[in-house]
Amino acid sequence: MGLVAEAQRLTPEIEAAAEEGERLRRLPDGSWKGMHEAGLFRALQPARWGGGEVKLREFVDAVMQVGRASGSASWVMGVIGVHPWQLALFPDEAQHDVWGADRGRMHSSSYVPSGKAEKVPGGYRISGRWSFSSGSDHCSAVNLGVIAGRKDVGGGIEVSDFRSMLLLAGDYTIDDNWHVAGMKGTGSKDIIVDNAFVPEHRSQSHLDYFTDQPLPGWELNPGPLYRLPWSVVFNFALASSIYGTALGFIDRWVEEAKTRTTRWGAMKEDPLMQARLSKAIWDMDAVVLKLHRDCDTMWEVAVAGEFLPKEERASMRWNVNRGSEIAGQAVNELMHAASGRSIFTDHPLNRFYQDVQGGLGHAFLATDSFARTVGAMRMGGTPVEMAL
Repeated sequence: MGLVAEAQRLTPEIEAAAEEGERLRRLPDGSWKGMHEAGLFRALQPARWGGGEVKLREFVDAVMQVGRASGSASWVMGVIGVHPWQLALFPDEAQHDVWGADRGRMHSSSYVPSGKAEKVPGGYRISGRWSFSSGSDHCSAVNLGVIAGRKDVGGGIEVSDFRSMLLLAGDYTIDDNWHVAGMKGTGSKDIIVDNAFVPEHRSQSHLDYFTDQPLPGWELNPGPLYRLPWSVVFNFALASSIYGTALGFIDRWVEEAKTRTTRWGAMKEDPLMQARLSKAIWDMDAVVLKLHRDCDTMWEVAVAGEFLPKEERASMRWNVNRGSEIAGQAVNELMHAASGRSIFTDHPLNRFYQDVQGGLGHAFLATDSFARTVGAMRMGGTPVEMAL
């Protein structure tokens, strides 16, 4: 059974547990167990570690399918599901640290470099607080972003070295502070670290990702999946959750509209409502088609043994961020035409609406720098460096 079919099989179970996840403020144990056993979290893990090693397009389609049942579950799947893929880029020693005793061991993340790092013999010492670590309750390791000094990128140019630091259980604590309006079930809590040692083999520079440097994990994980650019893969995982959650909202809006009667008559006969729905469906079809096209293009480049040009990476990230914005607008338009009772937290539309709005707040889904960059490239102007 393929990954999307597994996601479809689990949809009723995930949907039934969504309310429990809201109360727990994390993914329910049953949902995590079912998704884990179905291979949803391990879809991008190397086959040599028992993972699916599927194409990126199959993964994002499964994330969208889960999103139609629960925004929180799909967000956790998208975020947690990228981590085995990134770990495959690390030295083999780091992969053994995490998967040597348990191939199904998962780790969470928080990439914003809000803590402090100091280079010491054999590795790094890090301390601080990191926020928004989705799925952390069910994980026994975490990947944290830090600025660790400066790095020479050639030509005598030095820039701040943004790195991922992989910590194991016992090196950090979780602060149960996730009290939010949207994405309640993601358990995106704070991570606290007090002077933990991270060995060199469990650290990797994102500048190496950006400049397409040879990565140690490629030697044992040579497949095209691991030649995809990190920033685009992570961006696609987040956007596919937004897309799926928006589609879930539309599904429920349609079901309600079929039987809803207003003082002007049946909603299903209202031409304005019909037009609103048609526009939302068109918008979602368009953004999903763009996502599929970009997944296929990126895969073809990787199969050819080439690197995706930075300008094209920026365009792809603009496509999914703008697509996420459009998905949010489609949901807003339909929410404004929904029953006044949709303001109640137990209304079928409310959770999906709040989850879309909450997910859109992620920094990686911001549109401005990518809009400027794509426009600048078309006109021969200067792109925003961070968007490349």
